[in-house]
Amino acid sequence: MESTPSTETTQPEPREKVASGQVQSVDRAIELLELMADAGGEAALSELAASTGLPLPTIHRLMRTLLSRGYVRQLPSRRYTLGPRLIRLGESAGRQLGAGARPYLTALAAELGETANLAMIDRDMAVYVAQAASRHSMRMFTEVGRRVFTHATGVGKAVLAQLPDATVLEIVARVGMPAATPQTITDPQALLAELAKIRERGYAIDDGEQEIGVRCFAVGVPGAPTPTALSISGPSARVGYDFAETAVPVLQRTAADLAKELISPAG
Repeated sequence: MESTPSTETTQPEPREKVASGQVQSVDRAIELLELMADAGGEAALSELAASTGLPLPTIHRLMRTLLSRGYVRQLPSRRYTLGPRLIRLGESAGRQLGAGARPYLTALAAELGETANLAMIDRDMAVYVAQAASRHSMRMFTEVGRRVFTHATGVGKAVLAQLPDATVLEIVARVGMPAATPQTITDPQALLAELAKIRERGYAIDDGEQEIGVRCFAVGVPGAPTPTALSISGPSARVGYDFAETAVPVLQRTAADLAKELISPAG
């Protein structure tokens, strides 16, 4: 019998390593979590297989690993949902994003004279992760960590405008469209029409839709891995429609700077 060539003793590159230096199994596990989040937090193995094209045994192995670490859990129906371990990660990531964004919000509030907010989508709602208050005695206060419906807020609509219409309809179907004020949009098709205007003009307006007497202008943070929005808000008496001519360019500039410094990955 011929001897085994010495070249076979060299350890091959692991199959899960991809050319970019990423680990394929990790990439796939993250993709599964994101698909579950997009589906409202719950999915069956067959649905994940249809979305990814991966074999069921591969998905099953990945899900069992995530299950053992608490990142997913399994229902009696055998479907999988996002697990409680993700809550701690999300809260920590939100605090870090808020802390990093604080100087930008402080500068924004100082330049425009009104309250600046940063919010991101989380489980079909918009959650405020940072705020810098106005210098005025009459000002808007939004508690960091507060969750609000996306259809009724400037930041929420700026977030929804970054998503496909089909995804928007899925979100409002899951959580509803309750009216916070008489100005709140409560019809899904009217919301889609409003989002089309937001995409065209580049910013969202909350005109007393969340709170009577309050107006807000909001823009999306470009390139954020999770849809995120930046806003400036204040009493309607001070924050008129003409305020947008000054505020929106500053918001867009700040959002671009924030994305570059805090969200864009390092090279």
